[in-house]
Formats: sequence, structure tokens, C-alpha cells
Amino acid sequence: MTDSTSTPFSKQCEILGDLWIAYKDDEDFEDFIEYNDLGLPLAYAIANDIVKSTPLAESFITETWDIFVAGLGFEEDLGFDSLDAMLEASEELG
Repeated sequence: MTDSTSTPFSKQCEILGDLWIAYKDDEDFEDFIEYNDLGLPLAYAIANDIVKSTPLAESFITETWDIFVAGLGFEEDLGFDSLDAMLEASEELG
């Protein structure tokens, strides 16, 4: 986790893009991946400079991020550096 109180949008895109690539076929994330079928690939595309962000894309990604943070059991965005850090912190919450 970072020292900031929330994860910057660019880092959110990176983390969500990593999630989409690494877990898109994982049964544990099936419902989340299906529901966020726009936010996840948009985050990946923005994080990898395939497309430029727009206000509409940001709204999809922000919604996806908020659902992901809540789904992992966090009451708020604590400022994360990576997908692995988020998953590890979530496991610690139990």
C-alpha cells in the first residue's frame, strides 16, 4: 500500500487491468468480471496507452474500482500499489 489515502486513477487502471488479464477465467471472479465487462477492459486499455481516457470511461472504471475495493472487504480505498498487495491485504482481513 502507499502512503496516500486513495489509489490514483492511473494505478487503479493498472490494477484493474492486471486483474482482468490474470483472473478473467477464474471462477472466483466470474460474476465480478461479467458485471464489469466494460470497466475492466477499459482500465487495461488506458493503463497500456491503447486508448485515451474520457470522462465516461473514468466513470465506468471508478464504478468497477469501488465494487472491487468493497468486494475485497475494504471499507475505503486505502491506497494500493498493486493487485497482489490488495489481494494480500484482503486475505489478512479474513
